[in-house]
Amino acid sequence: MAPNINDETELETRRKRLLYRSIYRGNKENDILLGQFARAHIAAFTPAELDQYERLLETGDNEIFDWVTGQVAVPPEKDTAVVRKLLAFRVRF
Repeated sequence: MAPNINDETELETRRKRLLYRSIYRGNKENDILLGQFARAHIAAFTPAELDQYERLLETGDNEIFDWVTGQVAVPPEKDTAVVRKLLAFRVRF
């Protein structure tokens, strides 16, 4: 069965919104990190990964920055496949 064009359009719109939210967060360091991460990964994210990424973007900048810099461990309830991808991306960034 072929994918529904409306579903694909909605996914693409969602990806664009999440990319925008990644680039314009307010904290310059996270703008750069999350913007680059989103550009590298968001196109391949499944709907479930988009859900995880959206929840990540609801997290405060300071928390994300502390996780990425290793100052604070990621809490178990926030430890998702997408967060682990972000932490792995940080090493290359």
